Amino acid sequence: MEMTITFPGGKRVDAQVGPHTIRTDQSREGGGEGSAPEPFVTFLASLGTCAGIYVLGFCQARNLPTEGIRLVQKHEFNPVTHRLEKIRIEVQVPPSFPEKYRPAVQRAADLCAVKKTILAPPEFEVVTTVHEGA
Repeated sequence: MEMTITFPGGKRVDAQVGPHTIRTDQSREGGGEGSAPEPFVTFLASLGTCAGIYVLGFCQARNLPTEGIRLVQKHEFNPVTHRLEKIRIEVQVPPSFPEKYRPAVQRAADLCAVKKTILAPPEFEVVTTVHEGA
């Protein structure tokens, strides 16, 4: 998979992924227009949406209704370093959700591939090259 990152103006940075564009911007306090989520927020959202796709798949495989199910993601930051220290994802189900599936749907959310990648991080390499397409 390849992504192309471009700078459409101001503090906006976009990622082109196949036919899709993921737009980011900085907040007004950060010098941007606030026209899109900041890159770090997009990263955090990838965790919740990834867990969500596993919950959705779990429910669909068992013909369980997803109405009323939601995931709530909370973040704890170190007050001194401002670094992210804890991410908590709550799988909230309605009272009608079968009790026998509640632990299993939690385990499904825990299978998130984004989380697994963070726990066993890939090697990063950043290089500079010259391209003629500018």
